[in-house]
Amino acid sequence: MGDISGHARAFALKDGQQVRLEWAEATDVGRRRDVNQDAVLAEFPLFIVADGMGGHVGGEIASASAIDRLRGVLGGGPVTTKAIEKALARAVKDIAAHPDATDEGTGTTVTGLFVDASGPREAFMSLNIGDSRVYLLRDETFVQITTDHSVVQELIAAGRLSPEEADNHPYGNVITRAVGPSDGVTPDYVRIEIVDGDRFVICSDGLTKELTDFGIAHFLAENPEPAPAVQAMLDAALENGGRDNVTVIVLNVFRGDPSSTGAEGDE
Repeated sequence: MGDISGHARAFALKDGQQVRLEWAEATDVGRRRDVNQDAVLAEFPLFIVADGMGGHVGGEIASASAIDRLRGVLGGGPVTTKAIEKALARAVKDIAAHPDATDEGTGTTVTGLFVDASGPREAFMSLNIGDSRVYLLRDETFVQITTDHSVVQELIAAGRLSPEEADNHPYGNVITRAVGPSDGVTPDYVRIEIVDGDRFVICSDGLTKELTDFGIAHFLAENPEPAPAVQAMLDAALENGGRDNVTVIVLNVFRGDPSSTGAEGDE
């Protein structure tokens, strides 16, 4: 992995206000894997992490298929939930037809954000299938926006497992929803107002296996710009063991009349 570059994009809302997004992304194979089965898409207005699973190459095929189909949404008009779901349905067919994706467990998480312009006011829309995550730091409060589709999350929700017990549960890696040949492709969505100063983290579980939510929030707070924040989280995850592939996107939001912080412009 080379140096992490920052990117920026300014756009106008329907009410005439300006918004500037600044972001950076990175993916790393980690310390214990031979193949990186994660894939990432960070191109305005779509920011996605996909974490593949299934066989030695099956996961890599699944995550790449999802990202390729989602990239095809860009440039075809506003990104919508309907466009997302059509792209994921095509990815399912691609995965099922691929000769090297024969493992029954082949599939991928798909998690991220996009700028949703379909309503009267623009907003962010988070989407999630699987156990990759979207976090939000707003006014010093750090929260997980997405809900994991996993066995341990279902046990936590049912009151049968505490979050602390979940860390070492034998089914900790078992997810209950994925984009794959035998699964549905309807994500969970959460609509989020575009608020000045918000910061998002989108990541695969290779990060959350090595860093607690407190740790992620700490590195985010210590690094105001996206690229150093991504680098700090990635370095910490590798230092803590790097047991899985690690992928991170950090996205900063400036609303009103934001000034440039010197990021590489994509405008």
